[in-house]
This record gives sequence, structure tokens and C-alpha cells, in this order.
Amino acid sequence: MSSVLLEVKDLEVFYGSIQALQGISFVVHEGEIVTLIGANGAGKSTTMRAISGLIPVKRGEIIYKGQRLNKMPAHKIVRMGISHVPEGRQIFPNLTVMENLLMGAYTRTDKKEIEDSVGMVMERFPRLKERSAQLAGTLSGGEQQMLAMGRGLMGKPNLLILDEPSMGLSPLLVEEIFEIIKTINRQGTTVLLVEQNAYMALQVAHRAYVLETGRIVLSGNTAELQNDPRVRSAYLGEIA
Repeated sequence: MSSVLLEVKDLEVFYGSIQALQGISFVVHEGEIVTLIGANGAGKSTTMRAISGLIPVKRGEIIYKGQRLNKMPAHKIVRMGISHVPEGRQIFPNLTVMENLLMGAYTRTDKKEIEDSVGMVMERFPRLKERSAQLAGTLSGGEQQMLAMGRGLMGKPNLLILDEPSMGLSPLLVEEIFEIIKTINRQGTTVLLVEQNAYMALQVAHRAYVLETGRIVLSGNTAELQNDPRVRSAYLGEIA
């Protein structure tokens, strides 16, 4: 078994008086794709935001490469090798594609390495290369998602956190985005994926955790979970 890259232990997060996460625990091993699935409001995005330092943690621990991330500012977490591609893409619409990509490298200083990363992203996303001088706001939804993922990769992450990458995309583009996720993983980046499309998430991930109202209610390898009657009826209803 490869080494543990990320460990989340007994995590509790509140929004005011409302408890969003009720003591969740899970691990991500180096080289894996791990997915969190669950209905809207289950706590998936909250988990991602807590790991990235974007919201405070009330109790529990987030440990990355043996180091505790609790109370660490978000920019330091990025420097440690975690990139977060947020739900809704959140690209800069009035900047060009190239300028958006360079924003993803803001923690890096070596110009040659940044150029190499731009080259790698352009190779992986040929459409971004064609549109490098175009304003990001004029891209299609699928192209904006590719840009958000490319920007995330510009930080040279060990762990890429993807929050709802298929949201609002056509079925054909969803297939393409998930192929890209598999390629990113094969080339050495560990992926933590939150995805409403449970069917696609279980197709690409190695292991999965099922969240319901801030708790993990099921976990296992994805082949097992795809055949679990509870998962099939709750999340794969249209396929089961």
C-alpha cells in the first residue's frame, strides 16, 4: 500500500450554529483518485474547503504529509502542494487564458519551471493553447473547466482537489473531463474528487466515501460500492 498523503480525522465544521460536518474521517493514499459522493448539502464541498484552509475547523485534524494543516492559511497550504479547483470554476473572466494560468503559479518563483508548466498544461489541454490570448470569460463552459483545472496544475500539486468538475457540462464534455482526470492521475498527481455525477465518479476513482448530512455512511473501493444496493438506489438510480 502506498503511503498516506492526506488524513482527515474526526472533522467538525460549523456555519454559525449549524453543524455541517459531524466528525468525518478518511484517508487519501499517494497516487489514488478518491471521491466523495453524496446529495447536495451532504458536506462534500465543505470538506474540500476545510482541507484548503478556506473555512475554519471546529474540531478534528487535517494531516498532509505528516503535517497538521489546521489553522494554516490557505496560501501556505497551496505552497505545500495542494491545489483546489473550486465548484463553479471561478476563473478570472476579464483576464486572458494565459494570464489565468499564470495566476495559478503565484506561489512559484522559477521562471523556467513556470514556462515548463505552461507548456505541460497547453499540451494536456490543446484548446487552451489555441485560445491562450482570448479572454477567459468568452470560453465555453467546458473550456472554462479545462482552464480551471489547468490553473490548478500550474501550482505543481501533489494533491489536486476537484470540486464538481462536470457541473453544467454536456455528457460528451463530461466524458472528456473525466478522461483528463484519469490522465492527470496516471502522470503522478493524487486526486480528491467531489462529484454530483456519482456514476462517473465511481468509474474513475479507486475508492469512495459516501456522505450524508455531514457524516460518512459508507466507504470502500469503487467496484464494491457500484454494486452496493444502497448506493445503486440512492445515487445510481437511473442506471441500476
